[in-house]
Amino acid sequence: MSGGVDSSVSAYLLKKQGYDVTGVYLTCWNEGGCSDKEERDARRAAQTLRIPFHVFDLRKNYADRVVSYMVNGYKRGITPNPDVMCNKEIKFGAFLKRALSMGADYIATGHYARLKVENEVYSVYAGTDKNKDQSYFLWTLSQSQLKRVIFPIGELTKPEVRKIARKAGLHVADKKDSQGICFVGKTTLPTFLGKYLKQKEGLVLDTKGKILGSHPGAHFYTIGQRHGLGIALSKPYYVIHKDVKKNIIILAGENDKRLHQKKAHLGKLNLNPDFKFPSSVQARVRYRQALQNARASRTKDGCKLVFSKPVKFVASGQSAVFYNVGGKLLGGGVILDKQT
Repeated sequence: MSGGVDSSVSAYLLKKQGYDVTGVYLTCWNEGGCSDKEERDARRAAQTLRIPFHVFDLRKNYADRVVSYMVNGYKRGITPNPDVMCNKEIKFGAFLKRALSMGADYIATGHYARLKVENEVYSVYAGTDKNKDQSYFLWTLSQSQLKRVIFPIGELTKPEVRKIARKAGLHVADKKDSQGICFVGKTTLPTFLGKYLKQKEGLVLDTKGKILGSHPGAHFYTIGQRHGLGIALSKPYYVIHKDVKKNIIILAGENDKRLHQKKAHLGKLNLNPDFKFPSSVQARVRYRQALQNARASRTKDGCKLVFSKPVKFVASGQSAVFYNVGGKLLGGGVILDKQT
């Protein structure tokens, strides 16, 4: 229970369905004390539902497996996805392991995703609410993890979840959704990274090599970034390339074709057991991006996605995830730094 409406309603629905439910709050990061308020909200929701409540201190797990992963990724010049790693290593890793050791049969979360069992294979499906679907962040989960998981609100829309919360008397019914990276909280990403990575002034160039300004370090930026560039420009520009060794970033205008890529090469694959290469799929290379028709084929170091139309902002280190037309998650991988 994160202290939000989604996990609170998940606990309510499970209890209503006859499960023996225990609420657990995960203390992972507490930048500016934000975790304290979330814990209070989670505890109050558990009291309303009259279920036992525990707090698991997973701060060391977070620091070792999520924060270090993120910082090292930016240091290397890629764009890591900490929310994917949080799900893999914390919610469905450390939390699942500890819950099972305490006698739990399943863990449940407030993810907007669905889970189906087909021919003894566990498959994740996109959530019914397309505006809230979080299946993108679950591509790393294994069969052994999925068989211990329940997604109680996967078939519901956000308005339906809030309506249930109001009827149940949950005080978080109208609480705003949390935004941003899972553990950074209200702190900006550059400020957070600045605690771990040194500033090193470098040049900001356009695609013709013209100097547009300076930056505090190429490792603080990501492909596709538009805001927070630190220089005044007359029209929208995006980061199209960065080189942490040369310490330069290159910007391109919004109509520059080089912002788009026809292919994405993936490594560290995790595939649904039923999936076979090659195959036509629907894919996205970042969260909330519209699904794009693509062809997935096996390569020596993973797989290659060839899109029917070029897609924007293919960033190495980010996750690319692909589905069938029915919303079934077929697999995913980490985008490699070679897209030609």
